[in-house]
Amino acid sequence: MSRIGLKPVEIPEGVEVKLDGTNVTVKGPKGELTRSFHSDMTIKIEDNVLTVERPSDNKTHRALHGTTRSIISNMIEGVSKGYEKALEIIGVGYRAQKQGNKVIVNAGYSHPVEVEPEEGVEIDVPANTKIIVKGIDKEKVGAVAANIRAIRPPEPYKGKGIRYEGEYVRRKEGKTAK
Repeated sequence: MSRIGLKPVEIPEGVEVKLDGTNVTVKGPKGELTRSFHSDMTIKIEDNVLTVERPSDNKTHRALHGTTRSIISNMIEGVSKGYEKALEIIGVGYRAQKQGNKVIVNAGYSHPVEVEPEEGVEIDVPANTKIIVKGIDKEKVGAVAANIRAIRPPEPYKGKGIRYEGEYVRRKEGKTAK
């Protein structure tokens, strides 16, 4: 049994959810998100509580059940609170700066790397070693943050690179001379 799929999703005040067959539209104070889901899943709203039901215990239906519920829950949380991911830049000469809506990252290459955010995602640079990615779509925020981290992932010897805030980087010992 899907433990996540069985949990009901409570719709907070100020958030409006519309069902149109397999399409779900969520409107809130931060914005609006629309997504279509698999036609086998049954989505119901009763008394500001959304539930997702599956037709059978088929393997694909079991997989879709929890996934559908999680995505709808993330959409509701995104339009009401929003999502943000923080990245830190560690290394001598490694820094970031904002230019318009683009972010320019100097990460030890011969050239600066420009990052342009997707639609619905905002990148903020409060300090030259910190980047914050904000938005209402959890998937897009995570993807943009992962793309920025991929410019220079943290390396295990000196710990230099771009990492998520609070990410633990396992350190290795370097070579020793005999």
